[in-house]
Amino acid sequence: MKLLLDTHAFLWFVSNDPRLGTAAARSIRERSNQCLVSVASVWEMGIKTSLGKLFIARPLREFISREMTINALTPLPVSVEHAIAAAELPFHHRDPFDRLLVAQALTESASFLSGDAALDPYGINRIW
Repeated sequence: MKLLLDTHAFLWFVSNDPRLGTAAARSIRERSNQCLVSVASVWEMGIKTSLGKLFIARPLREFISREMTINALTPLPVSVEHAIAAAELPFHHRDPFDRLLVAQALTESASFLSGDAALDPYGINRIW
């Protein structure tokens, strides 16, 4: 199964945070699943660290590279198709990062690992 991790799902998984949903954690650990992390999530983490809203103990480049490698996660670039799909979404949710991630999940036919139930009106297969 193809899975796209929401930014918080990625952060909580790599830090063993108990806020990560049980089904989401199990899905990420299942090695037969392809787990994707969007470049948009990396961008979001970069912005939040620079604003002091997120603390990462090592430089972002090193953190992302290490966690993607040791957890066998696949980067998902942002394509023109993803950007257009995000622009065409109804405004059930206003956060631009979440809207782009939803558009990527829909475009890539991926289940979305997120604790944000406000995204459900988009018709995504949300696992938590």
